[in-house]
Amino acid sequence: MAHPYFHNRKLAIATQHGKEAVMTPLLVNKLGVDIVLLPNLDTDAFGTFTGEVERSVGPIETLRKKCELAFKTSGCELILANEGSFGMHPTTFFTHADDELVMLWDKKNNLEVVARELTTETNFNGSEIESEKQLEEFAKKVLFPSHAIILRNGQDRNERIVKGIQDRAQLLASYHEILTEYGKVYAETDMRAMHNPTRMRAIALATSKLVDKLFNLCPECQTPGFDVSKILEGLPCSLCKQPSRSILSHISICSRCQFTEEKRYPKNIQYEDPMFCDYCNP
Repeated sequence: MAHPYFHNRKLAIATQHGKEAVMTPLLVNKLGVDIVLLPNLDTDAFGTFTGEVERSVGPIETLRKKCELAFKTSGCELILANEGSFGMHPTTFFTHADDELVMLWDKKNNLEVVARELTTETNFNGSEIESEKQLEEFAKKVLFPSHAIILRNGQDRNERIVKGIQDRAQLLASYHEILTEYGKVYAETDMRAMHNPTRMRAIALATSKLVDKLFNLCPECQTPGFDVSKILEGLPCSLCKQPSRSILSHISICSRCQFTEEKRYPKNIQYEDPMFCDYCNP
């Protein structure tokens, strides 16, 4: 399979953390591109998970900066970049989440397409460690040694950081060294993709969504990435017929020609159950 926009074009992956391992098969097999790797690209300049470099702008703008850097470095007019964020899930309280964004940046066609994978499948965690037993318990909880651990001299402290630990002997040695020098140790998961297989799976899912989205062409001008841009609430209640907060329609808008298409009743129901109605069940 090949894509009419991208077949036989060179595509540079803007990463220094090994993400090409899961991205490349999808991009080559489905889009028909030729992959260009940029091993010396410093994407950490736009922010690090451990905070030595703060992310100064939002994730979408960070993606654009990564793409622009990759373009300047490689000369490729087709770039793919990823940005992940970790924290509490926006709707499922007290649950950690991994929010992965993947952007295709096409300078030749003045095109920018983004896909998202938001998942609770993550080992994201951190804890102050006061004993070897606590360290062992933390390591087991975060899937060590297949998933790396970072040790530092305190949460959000940067005087001493040991990253990418995937060996028990190194884990214990680094723990005692930091404890002896600073009196406290903070352990956290290493969320860099090459040290975190769970995150790699989320990146692969986001990339797959992006590829699928690229095959959605605008019915009017055939530009890739025609997808839902707005969601309208207002599905009527089956009892009182008043509009509910449930989804009535999806609105897709072409980023190039602004062609707009509305799909009503995307869940294949024309009325909502009264139990979800603010009038019948306030």
